[in-house]
Amino acid sequence: MGPERDGVRERLPSGATAAGRPRVPRLDQPRPPRRRILPEWDPEAFGRLSERIARFIGTGRFLVWMTVTIIIWVVWNTLMPQSVRFDEYPFIFLTLALSLQASYAAPLILLAQNRQDDRDRVNLEQDRKQNERSIADTEYLTREIAALRIGLGEVATRDWIRSELQDLVKELEERHNGHREHNGTLPAMRAQRPPGRDAGDH
Repeated sequence: MGPERDGVRERLPSGATAAGRPRVPRLDQPRPPRRRILPEWDPEAFGRLSERIARFIGTGRFLVWMTVTIIIWVVWNTLMPQSVRFDEYPFIFLTLALSLQASYAAPLILLAQNRQDDRDRVNLEQDRKQNERSIADTEYLTREIAALRIGLGEVATRDWIRSELQDLVKELEERHNGHREHNGTLPAMRAQRPPGRDAGDH
């Protein structure tokens, strides 16, 4: 029985094999969400809130309100009766509140600056790409204008045709005037010849 058990696989029911195998997540189904100990929040919403707080901290209104609050705090705990004072000198509670405010204000300001840097980086990248496209378009237009100028240099323009026609008219007028003068000088030369010269020549 021992050798036979070694050579032959023991058949188990399908339920037993399924229960014994570790469950492998299927690829055609989404993974179930994991349970997290920490609470989840929207990073974008938190970033917008931090920017609002940082903007408010960097305004004069915040400085005025903080100054007024500190003055009222100090005056209340100094001049009011002992029974209503809640923070005796040296104002430990006020110091703790200001330290807590500063400890939270610094990370919020840094977070707002990081978000602004990211936006500036994206804007600079977009501006760089826009400048590259503008330079490429300008170079293309420059080449096209140069090609048009070269093409127009080989085309007869209106001024060139007009100048050529004026030159032709002047040339025709000069030829016509010269021909008229030539025809007018021949009869005059014949009239100036002596009458018997032709007979003597023969």
